[in-house]
Order: sequence, then C-alpha cells, then structure tokens
Amino acid sequence: MSTPEDEERLSPLAQRWPRASKFLLSGCAATVAELATFPLDLTKTRLQIQGEAALARLGDGARESAPYRGMVRTALGIVQEEGFLKLWQGVTPAIYRHIVYSGGRMVTYEHLREVVFGKSEDKHYPLWKSVIGGMMAGVVGQFLANPTDLVKVQMQMEGKRKLEGKPLRFRGVHHAFAKILAEGGIRGLWAGWVPNIQRAALVNMGDLTTYDTVKHYLVLNTPLEDNIMTHGLSSLCSGLVASILGTPADVIKSRIMNQPRDKQGRGLLYKSSTDCLTQAVQGEGFMSLYKGFLPSWLRMQSDWITQGLPMRPSPVFSKEESNPDHLP
Repeated sequence: MSTPEDEERLSPLAQRWPRASKFLLSGCAATVAELATFPLDLTKTRLQIQGEAALARLGDGARESAPYRGMVRTALGIVQEEGFLKLWQGVTPAIYRHIVYSGGRMVTYEHLREVVFGKSEDKHYPLWKSVIGGMMAGVVGQFLANPTDLVKVQMQMEGKRKLEGKPLRFRGVHHAFAKILAEGGIRGLWAGWVPNIQRAALVNMGDLTTYDTVKHYLVLNTPLEDNIMTHGLSSLCSGLVASILGTPADVIKSRIMNQPRDKQGRGLLYKSSTDCLTQAVQGEGFMSLYKGFLPSWLRMQSDWITQGLPMRPSPVFSKEESNPDHLP
C-alpha cells in the first residue's frame, strides 16, 4: 500500500509545485512571444525617440536629419541600413525583462488574491478586486524589471547611434549593466521607473476592465459562447484601450531611459518625467505622446498568450442567467 508521501512523490511536477510550474511555463511562453514580436518593440522604441525636441538644447542635429517614417518604413529602414538581424537588437535584456516582470506580476497577484483580498462568500472574485490587484501586481513586476527595461531601450538605440556617427555605449548586455551600475550606482539602474510603473498600472487597468466588459457584452448579447473567439475579440479591444492609456507614459519612459547622461549618471535632457512630458508637448505637439502607438497595440495582442490570461476574470453571467426567467 502506497503512503501519502509516495503518492506525492509520484504525482506530476505541476501538482507538486503548481506555482513553480506555472512560472516556468509562463517564462517559456514569454520567451517565445518575445522573440516573435520583438521587431515590433524595436520599431516602437525607434519611433518614440525619433524627433526629440529636447535634443535642440544640446545642439544635436539628429532631430532635423531624422526622417519621420511610419511603422513599416521604419522597420524596412532598419533592415536596409543596419541589417535584418538588427530587428532583434536588445532581445536578450527584453527576455530577462519579460521573465522578471511576468514572474513578479504573477506571484504578487496570486498573493493579493489569496491572502490580501480573498474571494467573497459565494467564491466569486469581483472585478474591482481583479483590477486593483492587477494594477498593483503590474506596478511591482515593472519596478523589479526596470533595470532590464533600461538596458533594453538603450541597446535598441545603438544601431541608430552608429548611423549618426556616435560611439556605441555598450559591447553587450552584461557590459551595459556593469557600465550603468558604475556610472550611476544602484539608483542608476532604476532611471525612468516612475513613468514605467505608471504605464504598467494604466495598461493593466485598461486591459482588465475592457476585457471583462467586452466579454460580458459578447456572451450576453451575441450568439457567441465563452470560447477562444470571444476571448480573442475581447483581447483585441482590451489591447487597444490599454495602448491608448499606456502609450504616453511609455514614450516618456523610453526618452528618459535613452537620454545622454553625465559622468554621475544624471540625465542631460530631462529633470523628471513631468519635464519630459512638458518638453514633448511644447516642442512636438500633443500627438508626440502617441509615437509608436501602432506597433505597441499590435504587440499588446500577444500578451493574452503569455501573461494576461491568468489574471483576467471570467464572465459573471451566462446566457441562461441573463434570461429573466432564471433570475431569483
């Protein structure tokens, strides 16, 4: 007769260590999704930083010489001017970032859901708890992943610097971390963290609320059932709203992270995220805050495959429950 210890030892790993298994699977899925969609992220970053009005203060001629190209022309320009593989420049810190962010977000969210908020008496997890928990988990995950995000953004711009005749800043990923740490200390690794966590909170809020609202509407008011089609349509809408809310903070984050710095690691263009926002709007117009919007939205649609699905609440009502005859 087998003992409980033997049964536990022979049970699948996913049952013995559910959180560790979920984290491992999430990390693998995140890596695949990152490799597949990274050219969109690179194109987004190039568009966000292109045409910075603040560069005029330093006498940098890059703003005047940079062509204003859309997503497709920017991607083609990178291939033609730098090479096809340069579309994946900075992908290594991006993978690091995705693993840290997804892991920190997932662990924080599950802790909030099970320990802090808890389910209601009917075992239902309300939408408002999902939204608040998702925003808080996104903030924690993004804060932990900020150093990898910083290195990713700076490495994505190395090809542009080379075309402009500027010296390259890094020899590789580990050299980038070491150089930033040496120049700015631990604090330097968290440059741009304020707009970074603001973006994470806004994206999670828009994603969760829109996903739940659209999915409820589709299940209750259309012939569609709660299946992959409904999930895909809801994700499409939630990604759009999340991009609308999060892109301005993303632009500010990218510019602060990429700005030139002095020997002490202090930024030469922007004093704060508010200063960056003001200079962008005054020098380039309000729509400059939405540079890179299209590739950002397209890339957002892959999130439901990797990190968004575990945190999205299920519809509260079924079609039968929406019928008045079934109401109490």
